[in-house]
Amino acid sequence: MTEDPFVAHRGLLFTVAYEMLGSAADAEDVLQESWLRWAEVDRSRVNDARAYLVRTVTRQALNRLRTLACSREDYVGEWLPEPLLTSPDVAEDVELAESVSIAMLTVLETLGPVERAVFVLREVFELPYGEIAGAIGKSAATVRQIARRAREHVAARRPRVRVSRSEQPAVVERFLRALRTGQLQELVEVMAPDVVLIADGGGPTAAALAPIHGVELVAKVLARTDQFDAAALVTTAVWLNGAPAGRIEIDGELATAVSLVVESGQITRVYLVRNPRKLTRLDEPAELTR
Repeated sequence: MTEDPFVAHRGLLFTVAYEMLGSAADAEDVLQESWLRWAEVDRSRVNDARAYLVRTVTRQALNRLRTLACSREDYVGEWLPEPLLTSPDVAEDVELAESVSIAMLTVLETLGPVERAVFVLREVFELPYGEIAGAIGKSAATVRQIARRAREHVAARRPRVRVSRSEQPAVVERFLRALRTGQLQELVEVMAPDVVLIADGGGPTAAALAPIHGVELVAKVLARTDQFDAAALVTTAVWLNGAPAGRIEIDGELATAVSLVVESGQITRVYLVRNPRKLTRLDEPAELTR
């Protein structure tokens, strides 16, 4: 028996939904809804199963995005994407790794649902305009216009990352060591003067409600981890969303996922995900593929 196309393309479909939603939990719900629709389809009338499934997942993700809009507006504090544990192999595909990074997913949150769908399908998955048109119910000409606007919007906001593959892990390790030991000066030295910290607690967990700007303020906030007993605080380097990152455990419990943007050897962005609902998928690597 041949493998069902939905199963064969599940990694791709999950990646499409995740990039559109920034939430693994919502992406899984979209895949479940898409599977139920796929199960009712007459397969003999489907010429290209991959394209058909991508269209189905895109439509379901768009529906989910629209229903999530209100809840995200009412979110307590800053909203960050749900981080995913990934294998180092994801970084081999540079474009995929960049597209699923916390920094990029945060930028994609500033797009409208349709613009986000078009950007993801065109720029990340390189789908033809006609195929995207079928997925979102617009003409190919309209899709071209949306794609252009979305590219300009993202280009103006995406981080300008310039770092070697060997440099980023070293910077992350240095940051985590300084964090673990509460060394304020070390934190100051590893971060850029205009560094920005964004934290997501979601309400259940304490976190800064607005971005914190400037190395002195950010370092002071981060150095507060020295209030914990040295044995209670554990920092571990991991791969999150295709890049070196960190996880922080306190008394054996996962407390925070840390994602960093590194440019020219210094950290320019610190993303702290503390919402416990977003820390449930950091033990098993996610399958992300194009």
